[in-house]
Amino acid sequence: MSRAFAALADPTRRDIVARLSVGDATLSQLAEHYDVSIQAVSKHLSVLEKAGLISRSRRAQTRPAHLEAAKLGELTTWIEHYQRRAEERYSRLDALLAELNETPRPPRRTQKDQA
Repeated sequence: MSRAFAALADPTRRDIVARLSVGDATLSQLAEHYDVSIQAVSKHLSVLEKAGLISRSRRAQTRPAHLEAAKLGELTTWIEHYQRRAEERYSRLDALLAELNETPRPPRRTQKDQA
């Protein structure tokens, strides 16, 4: 999971994942969209592949990249778990703050009251 999040930290790789969510693409098809060398895009694909986010197969002379949606599902499940926990904490905090706002407070003492 750490490799997947590290791979997605790069905006170019996130964009590649977005493009592959539409359909499989070859290295040259992906490289058309970036102002970097084919070798640089190839390295991005390697990082995504090592992270388990994409796979590449052989079709004749090409190696199309394929998005591994199941891996994205694992990441989503992990994020949603911690999102629910955070939302539960915020709900408890909201309830506590609401309770504090409903509780009457004693009047504040001023310097005149103390004299």
